Amino acid sequence: MMRGGNMQGMMKQMKKLQKEMGQAQEELNVQEFTGAASDDAVVVTFNGEKKMKDIQIKPEAIDPDDPDMLQDLIIMAVNDALTNVDDATQAKMGKYTSGVPGM
Repeated sequence: MMRGGNMQGMMKQMKKLQKEMGQAQEELNVQEFTGAASDDAVVVTFNGEKKMKDIQIKPEAIDPDDPDMLQDLIIMAVNDALTNVDDATQAKMGKYTSGVPGM
């Protein structure tokens, strides 16, 4: 049978953990992540909430006779940036979510 003191201690620990998780998530949200394709022909910037903040396209990436190439470069750059967001999120938040079902 659990005593009241142990339960209070657990609740205090959970609140502390929740606060730390919230701070870690906030830090990630304001961080910027870039992704690039083909020698930086296309560079995109996302925040930790996976919202695009910027896209830069070099003029040589814009070929009116080959719009598919530009589309592919944008997709590559976006996927690269989102992978960077996911990797950073896992690195920062993994210690809180590892071993927790559903996380």
